[in-house]
Amino acid sequence: MSQYRTFTAADAVEYAKQFGGVDDPSALVSAEEIGDGNLNLVFKIYDNQGVSRVVVKQALPYVRCVGESWPLTLDRARLEAQTLVEHYKHCPQHTVHVTHYDADLAVMVMEDLSSHRIWRGELVKGAYYPQAASQLGEYLAQTLFHTSDFILHPHKKKAEVARFINPEMCEITEDLFFNDPYIDHERNKYPAALQSLVESLRSDDALRIAVAGLKHRFFADAEALLHGDIHSGSIFVADGSLKAIDAEFGYFGPIGFDVGTALGNLLINYCCLPGLLAPREAAEARERRLSDVHQVWSIFESRFLELAAAKTSDVALAYPGYAAAFLRKVWSDTIGYCGTELIRRTVGMSHVADFKLIGDDAMRTECIRSCITLGRTLILAANHIDDVDGLIARIRQAG
Repeated sequence: MSQYRTFTAADAVEYAKQFGGVDDPSALVSAEEIGDGNLNLVFKIYDNQGVSRVVVKQALPYVRCVGESWPLTLDRARLEAQTLVEHYKHCPQHTVHVTHYDADLAVMVMEDLSSHRIWRGELVKGAYYPQAASQLGEYLAQTLFHTSDFILHPHKKKAEVARFINPEMCEITEDLFFNDPYIDHERNKYPAALQSLVESLRSDDALRIAVAGLKHRFFADAEALLHGDIHSGSIFVADGSLKAIDAEFGYFGPIGFDVGTALGNLLINYCCLPGLLAPREAAEARERRLSDVHQVWSIFESRFLELAAAKTSDVALAYPGYAAAFLRKVWSDTIGYCGTELIRRTVGMSHVADFKLIGDDAMRTECIRSCITLGRTLILAANHIDDVDGLIARIRQAG
């Protein structure tokens, strides 16, 4: 049995030689630590020609940006690897390929995606990948349908829920999404000019009750194996290609959480574009984001219904019309969770490059204000927006 130790670059090279699956392991000679997140070390492993061949990722026993005062379970590495392996079974074209993992060392080896770019960085620059939204919708439909009650035998489903139980990482989500932004918490960080707006969130009874309902469903609704943190920073894109990565928050939860988180990050970019690009370019890019939102949901919905019609194994769930009725519930959840993503990224601690790269302080504040206001609107209107066209109309009304 391996004993946990924090990898150095040299350790990562030696590990890749043993488990990287390359034809000539001796050609692997160096590593570069590229992790920019809060939870892991990520090493690109290079050969003697300077070509990156594989990636070695190791979970840390604490949050990097905080330090050892915020400990984390190392079991999340197993959960991440097994989530990605499971999702790869059902959607290999849009899931990073994990070739090896070691639960004791909290290490996994993955395919190299140097030909791709993180989607968030591309969105911030105004780069457009026309197929990315439909590919994301396909990924969500395939992974969420194939791990749901529509296809899994109840015994298998219950065993899978137990295998993917992830209480420590879920607690982080529960705090950052549903608790911290709505109370006075030391982890919150936002412009002082928005103090009154943030305080109004805390005293809005209808909002707090709606958020409580979303949190309760996050606790209780084990509908499918979620990625758990599917945002534009956990997606690689290239021309004609999209790959999901970073699934350490994977667990069985409400389907609308994954879909809503994905849409929320597209709308964060929508709100920030006036501060990132020149006016004409920003206006064009905002229209593309709304088109992306429409495509993600439309492809997800249509593919999920196709899969349900062809593959549903449960006699009751296969009854004509039930899958569509179920997706109406998913749709309401999606809008609500989309709203909580907008607020947690602006009021809470998990800020993203869309905001950070806005150079003008006043413009950044206004973009954050727009994001918070839209988030609140969506949470409160989640049960009153009938379809994706209605969602787009509501977003336009909000400005």
